[in-house]
Amino acid sequence: MVAIRGFKIKRLSCYDYSRWPNSHGRWGGIMSLSPKERDDVSEILLKIKAISANIETPFVFVSGIHSPVYVDCRRIISFPQERKRIIELLEKIVREDIGLENIDVVAGGATAGIPYAAFLSQKIEKPMIYVRKEPKKHGKKRQTEGVLKKGDRVLLVEDLITDGGSKTNFFNGIKNDGGVPKYCMVVFSYGRPVIVEKMKEWGVELFWLTDWNNTLELAKRKGYFSEDEYSEVSKFLKDPIAWDKKWVAGEKK
Repeated sequence: MVAIRGFKIKRLSCYDYSRWPNSHGRWGGIMSLSPKERDDVSEILLKIKAISANIETPFVFVSGIHSPVYVDCRRIISFPQERKRIIELLEKIVREDIGLENIDVVAGGATAGIPYAAFLSQKIEKPMIYVRKEPKKHGKKRQTEGVLKKGDRVLLVEDLITDGGSKTNFFNGIKNDGGVPKYCMVVFSYGRPVIVEKMKEWGVELFWLTDWNNTLELAKRKGYFSEDEYSEVSKFLKDPIAWDKKWVAGEKK
């Protein structure tokens, strides 16, 4: 098995949707995207295999946790029509929920968020920067690249959010270089309660196009996941650590 990008699971490890603010794609209120638009995003991710299940040979996250499912939104950039639709919906959120007048700069989180920030900033005609997870060790030793003026209100764009850890690093970088992180927008959210807590700490409003709450049922309904895959992914999302322990012990079901 090959270790792939993932997340570190701490004590709060379950995807408990009963504690998630809402299923409308916004922490703090109802977002303008319709149920059909959220379904469109979920189906795009499933169709281009940005979301894939494998219950026979699970994926391995960097943390060592085994998972029957993997989300790789980076694939979107290789599909022009699907990419266009995703960017259209990100733009809709900016115009109808955030307001162009409320942001000064669009930031892409290195590296996965950079393409989305580039496409989106061009559409809405806003300056763009990108932000690293940590400052450079040489040169100006900045964490951001591009022009970021003191007090600039920043929209951070990323491909997905799992536990919010990397977003905290990006927010710190933006703040340290003079900007003010105000909004965060992602294509896909894992829907973990810890995400909400991190956003609250920063006072950042989070928007997402779709999440597991929306995607899992659609994957089953449209035949992207078999009954067995649906069952195992559901168990994993309910308690990743328990699922991993059973897999390691040879008790897949």
